[in-house]
Amino acid sequence: MSQDPSIDQLLEDAVAMAKAAGDATLDWFQKPDLEVVAKADGSPVTIADRTAEQTIRQAISDRYPDDGIVGEEEGTTEGSGRRRWIIDPIDGTQAFVRGVPLYSTLVAVEDGDGIAAGVIHLPALDETVFAGRGLGCFHNGAKTEVSTRSDLHEFVLSASGYGYLPKDMLDRLHESPMRLRTWGDGYGYALVATGRIEVMIDPIVFVWDLAPVSIIIPEAGGIFTDFSGHGEYSSGNAIASNGTRHQEILQIVTGR
Repeated sequence: MSQDPSIDQLLEDAVAMAKAAGDATLDWFQKPDLEVVAKADGSPVTIADRTAEQTIRQAISDRYPDDGIVGEEEGTTEGSGRRRWIIDPIDGTQAFVRGVPLYSTLVAVEDGDGIAAGVIHLPALDETVFAGRGLGCFHNGAKTEVSTRSDLHEFVLSASGYGYLPKDMLDRLHESPMRLRTWGDGYGYALVATGRIEVMIDPIVFVWDLAPVSIIIPEAGGIFTDFSGHGEYSSGNAIASNGTRHQEILQIVTGR
């Protein structure tokens, strides 16, 4: 493997890794004897999470042995090159362990110019949303874009759970004309990228949750920022929108 693969190649490999790992989780999905263990932070983890992450790590090691890896379950593996892969084997483990099909496998690859490619694979729904820098965004292989709605009364805003939102923020959202839903985690961002909803917000989130989103949303024609309005995926919070009223929604969310 060349030390400088094209973004097309990186995207192709990222999609293949996400699909292989995500599809492997189906072996445990909706199984009544699945063992769920609480991590130190209280969040759940299963053998499916760990097997999926190991599947991706092995694929990266085989194909890009010099690359670094950041994963939710196994931490950071330093690389000797400038690229690193950022992976979340099951984004939405709460959904997974309850048999809800809205969980996803997330894969992103970062080079010296930022995130080069990102994938949201939804194995139980058989949907994959992916994008490469300068290549556009795709849904199951077909080009996709954010919605063109600009009337806030027609907007649907989603979050992983409104219990995470401070009360004043939730009050402002309730007072806005937008409709609120809880299609959360990677699935919510996939809905924005494919034009099915207009906004997704996350007040508490990690780099492996957002790295692929930070390329998918812009390549779909939307806007991705943190709550400060910067296009960062490592700030611990995020808002993704179709872009037509992003600044106004940001003000509603933050109160600033």
